[in-house]
Amino acid sequence: MLLKELMDRVGLELVTTGVDIQGMEVKWAYTSDLLSDVMASAREGDLWLTIQRHLNIVAVAKLKDLAGVVLAKGISPSPEVASKAEEEGIPLFISQFPLFELSGKLYELLGGEDGP
Repeated sequence: MLLKELMDRVGLELVTTGVDIQGMEVKWAYTSDLLSDVMASAREGDLWLTIQRHLNIVAVAKLKDLAGVVLAKGISPSPEVASKAEEEGIPLFISQFPLFELSGKLYELLGGEDGP
């Protein structure tokens, strides 16, 4: 699914407005708050769902070539994190949904049991 379409359908707020998300694709989603878990298990093209908002989320997203990072529960990143994500070309979003609901919505939108 295209990232822009997913953003519109789930109501995500794009923080990194300078990152062009047109044509970017989301293959699947990965929910975790442990950086080591994301580094070990998230796959290229995944959209990472988390409540972590420190600078290291940008580094992990870049390292794993993720489709972007969504901060759940209305959590806002610091200006430093938003700036670094923009600099690295990492789409950074805010969702008002808690992780459980957000994960469920994306599971349905991205194909459920037919996912990767």
